Amino acid sequence: MNEDKKKIAFERCLTIMDRLRNECPWDKKQTNETLRSHSIEEVYELSDAILDNNADDIKKELGDVLLHIIFYAKIAEEKQQFDIADVCNALCDKLIYRHPHVFGEVTAENADKVMHNWEELKLHENKGKSPRSVLSGVPKSLPSLIKAYRIQDKAANVGFDWDKPSDVWDKVKEEIEEFSEEAEKMDKQAMEEEFGDVLFSLVNAARLYKINPDNALEHCNKKFINRFNYIENEINRQGREITQVPLEEKEALWQKSKKA
Repeated sequence: MNEDKKKIAFERCLTIMDRLRNECPWDKKQTNETLRSHSIEEVYELSDAILDNNADDIKKELGDVLLHIIFYAKIAEEKQQFDIADVCNALCDKLIYRHPHVFGEVTAENADKVMHNWEELKLHENKGKSPRSVLSGVPKSLPSLIKAYRIQDKAANVGFDWDKPSDVWDKVKEEIEEFSEEAEKMDKQAMEEEFGDVLFSLVNAARLYKINPDNALEHCNKKFINRFNYIENEINRQGREITQVPLEEKEALWQKSKKA
């Protein structure tokens, strides 16, 4: 895309935001706090579009996310804290600093080395300040499945990891056995703790095999929904209630849905 076209488009966004903030009753009264939940919703809508691999929806949802970025920057500008230029420049400075293999003399032969360098540089940024944990950059409000993946990924980037992916399976089996033992005792609190360990170990396995566990689970969710909808439609077509259909028939329809 022509560089001038990009600049004109971005400046148009900023001009429109200025007018909305001055002339629209709803936009005028928004704060960081009132926008927060909407921002989270927009990111999830972008995630849906990405999973659906729908380019038009991705473009639309990216625009909605960009709107929120501009909105927060506008609010900060009004408070004389920072503006959108400061946001862009801070980002540029961080990207240049954390990519010495592109903008400096460091070499990084693969993506894993890039991530290792990235985490080391983040720790160096904090020199002279209070010690910062490797895991401190993981947002507390992340969904648990994604948080587990990011925790493990960050730990691995500083060398705390299995030697090879296949080593993780002994840990997975160990956690499943421990859960089974607690399940036999029907100790709910212990079962919950051990089940968490099972999930955490499976997320670790996914990471080691370069699988995004959140994407994998969402694809599985969609697959289940499609197959269950098939069962419902078949039963409805027969004029029956799903609650009155024996499990054996439902299972037969489930197997049929897999072929369909």
